[in-house]
Amino acid sequence: MLARAPRAAADSIFSLAVGRLCDCAHSFTPKMYSAITVSLVPEAKGGPFVYGSGLPEACAEAAALGFAAIEIFPRGAEGFDRAGLKSLLRQHSLKLAAMGTGAGWVVHKLSLTHADAVIRLRAREFIRSIIDLAGAFGAPAIIGSMQGRWEGDVTRAQALAWLAEALEDLGAHAATHGVPLFYEPLNRYETNLINRVGETATWLRTLRTTNIRILADLFHMNIEESDLPAALREVGSLMGHVHFADSNRRAIGFGHTAIAPVIAALREIGYTGALSAEILPLPDAATAARQTLLSFQRALASS
Repeated sequence: MLARAPRAAADSIFSLAVGRLCDCAHSFTPKMYSAITVSLVPEAKGGPFVYGSGLPEACAEAAALGFAAIEIFPRGAEGFDRAGLKSLLRQHSLKLAAMGTGAGWVVHKLSLTHADAVIRLRAREFIRSIIDLAGAFGAPAIIGSMQGRWEGDVTRAQALAWLAEALEDLGAHAATHGVPLFYEPLNRYETNLINRVGETATWLRTLRTTNIRILADLFHMNIEESDLPAALREVGSLMGHVHFADSNRRAIGFGHTAIAPVIAALREIGYTGALSAEILPLPDAATAARQTLLSFQRALASS
């Protein structure tokens, strides 16, 4: 019986296999790149983030596996170790793909469509601070859960008006850093504003700002869209970021999403951004990360 290979050796073998897939994929000149999520918010434990034990460990593991970038879910901009992140990114040859703002909702219960004007303003300033933090690294911020929902005395029309006003302001602010602002349509169980990516694109095109891009999360899309590739084509040039998640919010390949047609649609619209694993760390973080990268490389090589 063969002895089990040590962890370091196993990682080297895995990296070599991925490298070979990379070489194959590069023959097709892919422009999309791999990213993986890191949560720095204790209150978000159990959420769809692969790594949650700190940036040093996450960066080391992501780089060892061959990821090109990380996506960070910070608790806030205040007190964030900018110098530490800069050093880690340089050390591991990683880029920052994007930075989430969801802690504004998870920790502080802030939203851009809250009935209270003071809370709406606090939400906007929280997002602005993350735009500044991410922008210093040349990365966009993401508005997801902080979009909120309409309820009580707030009508859908009023909520969308408040949201549009905030996006006009924050989109322009992101432009000062030379980056777009990502807006993520969520499924019906998380918001009742806009759920489909095509409908979102239509709505965004009515705004004055041209600096908002859509974050298409394949998990949410599996709930809301009847045809994922067709929906991505509706977004077209407004596509800014993709959450690379299977139908069950696990790593691609652990659910039933047909990923090759998705990659083909993204190539068709000229998408060149990240495929970022905002997924549940199941059965464990290491397995989820490995499966994501293998699925990423296989999809790019075969489509």
